[in-house]
Amino acid sequence: MSHFVNGLRSGRGRLARGSLIFAAWTVVGLTFSGQGYYDGSHMEPPVPWQRVLYTQMTWAYMWALATPFVLRLVRRFPFDRKRWLRNATAHVLFSALCLLVVGLLEHAVLYLTFRRAAGYPYALRNGLSFTISNYTEGLSIYLIIAFLSSAYGYYQKYREGELRASRLEAQLSRAQLEALKMQLHPHFLFNTLHSISALLSKDTEAARTMIARLGDFLRLTLENSGTQEVTLRREMEFLNCYLEIERIRFQDRLTTRVDVQREALDVLVPNLILQPIVENAIRHGIAPRSGPGQIEIRAALKGETLFIRVRDNGPGLPPNRNPQGLLRNGVGLSNTRTRLEHLYGARQRFEIANDPDGGSAVTLEIPLATDDDDAPHLIRTAGGL
Repeated sequence: MSHFVNGLRSGRGRLARGSLIFAAWTVVGLTFSGQGYYDGSHMEPPVPWQRVLYTQMTWAYMWALATPFVLRLVRRFPFDRKRWLRNATAHVLFSALCLLVVGLLEHAVLYLTFRRAAGYPYALRNGLSFTISNYTEGLSIYLIIAFLSSAYGYYQKYREGELRASRLEAQLSRAQLEALKMQLHPHFLFNTLHSISALLSKDTEAARTMIARLGDFLRLTLENSGTQEVTLRREMEFLNCYLEIERIRFQDRLTTRVDVQREALDVLVPNLILQPIVENAIRHGIAPRSGPGQIEIRAALKGETLFIRVRDNGPGLPPNRNPQGLLRNGVGLSNTRTRLEHLYGARQRFEIANDPDGGSAVTLEIPLATDDDDAPHLIRTAGGL
């Protein structure tokens, strides 16, 4: 069955190429017919337009029949550096043979058609001289066909190379994104298991609850293990599992405030993008405090951008601490920034800074629309772009 389908596709391709060649030479023949009619109309006696049209179209269709053979020869003996002498010699021989066959056939058709016409110059004995006299013109046509075929072949190779490079780049990007995402799993698990281990000797019930929430988190994570982007609603489910684990750990020292715009819940965001940011806020903003701490999470649509802000009321960044140093040294934050750059390029924003009201804040801006000139600007939702 597959051979039949491939043969059918190949047959359709040959028919399409043949139709294109026929159409191109028809245009050429009609163009030369118009020029020939104009020149013949000034002769004495004027050359009938039917004779001019027949002569020029015969010439054009002879070359239409020869064109597939020329194209095949160019593919078989390409103009490249590897075997240029052999290929050039082959084209010299084949072009001479091609011009001889085309010229003799054209002369024979015109002779058989107009042999009884008065004053028409085509005699059977003049076939070879007719072919030789038109050799220069025929060679030019042969070279033009060969040049156009070679140029199109090089263009195809260039496009194929671009496509291969694009596919390799996409595969590399997907592999890098997957590796970055998988880094989060052991990092998060290590910290959570450490917390559970600390609670086992103090509060076994809290440890059991934490294990249950960890199981929920892992289940949600595995359900989307092959997905780079999830809805913000699903991302908040991940985050709630994590926050419940941390609330058990810190008890009354941690409170959370979540303000997510309803319209933003269906927007796609990178999978597991918020957990490392919140984890960093808890580690640096809540853990050092002896009193209660608060984490605020806000998300809203602003034009064609999803704006997300995670703020803590901790001590903030030290005056001598460069925010870029946190991004380079922290696994979670550096991972997050790299994933955003891979997914959205320059269209995203990721920033960490001190908040004017105290503490530190991480701000994310994720584009809702594509930058594809051929595609309309659409919100990235669970339904796709």
